[in-house]
Amino acid sequence: MIKTKIKIKIRYKYVPAGISIMYEDRDIIVIDKSSGLLSVKAKYEKEKAAHQLLINYVRKGNPRAKVNLFVIHRLDRETSGVLVFAKSFKIREKFASQWGNVEKKYLAIVHGNLTKKSGIIESYLAEGEDYLMHSVENPEEGKLAKTKYTVKNESKNYSILEIDLLTGKKNQIRVHLSELGHPIVGDLKYSENEKGRLGLHAFLIKFKHPFNNEEMEFETKIPEFFTNYFKPQGKVGAHKQPRY
Repeated sequence: MIKTKIKIKIRYKYVPAGISIMYEDRDIIVIDKSSGLLSVKAKYEKEKAAHQLLINYVRKGNPRAKVNLFVIHRLDRETSGVLVFAKSFKIREKFASQWGNVEKKYLAIVHGNLTKKSGIIESYLAEGEDYLMHSVENPEEGKLAKTKYTVKNESKNYSILEIDLLTGKKNQIRVHLSELGHPIVGDLKYSENEKGRLGLHAFLIKFKHPFNNEEMEFETKIPEFFTNYFKPQGKVGAHKQPRY
């Protein structure tokens, strides 16, 4: 018997603000999260997060329903873009076993123009007493982080980068670009005198469905915010270069 997944029609009546449902079946749900929305609620946060809001969505507004969601990965509150959740612990564990092969791409608007137009930033990241991440020389004091980048366009004061997240450490992209001397626009944690939203968007994710190993790819629209710096001329794709 051929295994098939059952796609579920989007129930727009229950879709919460700050979230766009991209895809849903009996095993997973894929969303486009807006900037400013937490992925998962932290102990010190009173506001609701995408995880909580989506639980209500999959339960169709019935808090007594037994359907639950399991976190697969996260985005910073300020980072917008694609997120995937599992509908069972078993599916979450299958995702975890293949996570190293999942392709994740971001767009970042940074200050200045990079001398080297492509490359891999590699360092060991550790969290300081101020809860900020930073690179350390001693491998035993941090965790290896790798960020691949390519400059897609430049203006006098800004550059737009396509990022391949080769590892997934806390604030990795933000720290690496800041330490490179080209912090992300709007990064209040790792840059000075910033304001406005963070110029970082998770625009694509590609993985094998944990139920039947089918290749799946989800790509979000680029937020209008990015047009404040670069005028878009086409949709960003996994196998074609963004044009700005």
